[in-house]
Amino acid sequence: MNPMILGSALGACTMYFLDPQSGRRRRARTRDQLIHARKRLAEAGDVTARDAAHRARGLVVGARRLFSREGVSDEVLAGRVRAALGRSVSHPHAIEVGVAGGRVTLEGPVLAHEVRPLLRAVRNVAGARAVADHLAVYEREQAGHVSALQGGMPRSGNRFELMQDNWSPAARLLTGVVGAGMLASAFRARAGMCALLGIGGSALLARAATNIDVSSLLGFGRRGITVQKVINLDAPVERVFGFWADYQNFPRFMRNVRDVQRVAGNRSRWIVAGPAGVPVHWVAEVTRVEPNQRVEWRSSADSDVRHQGEVWFEPNGDGRTRVHVRLSYVPPGGALGHAVAALFGADPKTEMDADLLRMKSTIETGHAPHDAARRPAIREG
Repeated sequence: MNPMILGSALGACTMYFLDPQSGRRRRARTRDQLIHARKRLAEAGDVTARDAAHRARGLVVGARRLFSREGVSDEVLAGRVRAALGRSVSHPHAIEVGVAGGRVTLEGPVLAHEVRPLLRAVRNVAGARAVADHLAVYEREQAGHVSALQGGMPRSGNRFELMQDNWSPAARLLTGVVGAGMLASAFRARAGMCALLGIGGSALLARAATNIDVSSLLGFGRRGITVQKVINLDAPVERVFGFWADYQNFPRFMRNVRDVQRVAGNRSRWIVAGPAGVPVHWVAEVTRVEPNQRVEWRSSADSDVRHQGEVWFEPNGDGRTRVHVRLSYVPPGGALGHAVAALFGADPKTEMDADLLRMKSTIETGHAPHDAARRPAIREG
């Protein structure tokens, strides 16, 4: 690495952590995050060890089954078939399974495009000698008239694990080992192969560590980061909801919200101070409002930061209010950008925690906090 770049980075970090006003708080926050990460890593190690042990036992049992002619009871076979149904069809409870002497009978309604994967999965169940198909097949447009085919979740079948969205701990460990091996090989490879191995190894390591697909890691996918917070306020729900529902109150307790302007109807334009103070703009649309209960919103498609969220209000019965906030967003730079921002306390979770504490102080005391974006007197209501 260029010594000048390295020196600049070290100087920036030193200034950040040794700042006379905020350095102590930043060092304490970073220390807490590292302690939390160490605990999470230890827990992940325990989970991975158990998962690997279970999978090893499963492989041993599967190997024995291949070389054994021992049959299985009809009850065990029926359980295996029902498990296969759950992975193959969107309405597994609509299908009745009958088993007699290793012969499997399937009855009930099923969608046409799911028939072939279903029969293939059942025929591959260990112990199934034959499969009798008595299914009632319906096309998608016909399914609306069949009560058993209402709702349901599409199934992906027995997809190769690394093609799924979520990986098991054992798969993540194996992928991480491969990624680390590729990175190690990159240092000994030639220029072109070095870059290829380095990029590939880094991608595998990041995918294994986060369990998030690579496109979302880089900020191109639909899967974002979700943060949640619950806080109790010493104020009635009507007052808390009224304060939250007024957009103009947000700069009074949020440090980075510079301005909120109503555009038309349920839409508003926001100006927020982003990284290094660079302004970030978006248009938010309120999609659901239940007075004194819930508010939901989402950003427009052309916003600098895509996000959606909801806040709901729950009276405690003693004149106090519990506020639940959930925010999902796709950060610039993806999950990797979020991780870097979190280390320096610039991520939405850290900002949300601080902003909600300011909101609590503002509502309960009637005075805007000193570090809010604007500090006019709060309107009672």
